[in-house]
Amino acid sequence: MRKKRAPKRHILPDPKYKNVLVTKFVNNMMLDGKKAVAEKIFYNAIDIIADKMQEEDAINVFIQAVENTKPLLEVRSRRVGGATYQVPVDVRPARKQALALRWLIDFSRKRNEKTMAERLAAELMAAFKKEGASIKKREDTHKMAEANKAFAHFKW
Repeated sequence: MRKKRAPKRHILPDPKYKNVLVTKFVNNMMLDGKKAVAEKIFYNAIDIIADKMQEEDAINVFIQAVENTKPLLEVRSRRVGGATYQVPVDVRPARKQALALRWLIDFSRKRNEKTMAERLAAELMAAFKKEGASIKKREDTHKMAEANKAFAHFKW
């Protein structure tokens, strides 16, 4: 192997909650390098969650929503003798988090509430309660891995 693996970047925690996960989420949500806009949307969404769910701490709702969305298994394509099989594999921890954040953001954007902060808040609350589109995506991923369990011996 000629090239070195890229070093892991250390992300600074966000200023308000001192949480690295929040920074990662905001960075994922950011469009066109507009971090201030993304942060504003996220913090507004957390405020909406705090208003609607008084009994729960809003930042814990966010963290739990991400945990509930993380997939355990996924399928990867593997070519064996001319045929392509969908082989179920375990998901690495970093990828679990990346997929969970991506799904939460993507499905928030597809919702039909008025502002992005409202959409994000609604999707996070749904994921916290183990419902909503991002949780359905996780379940579909698991079902596909389960359906292709017969090809598990092709793991590499």
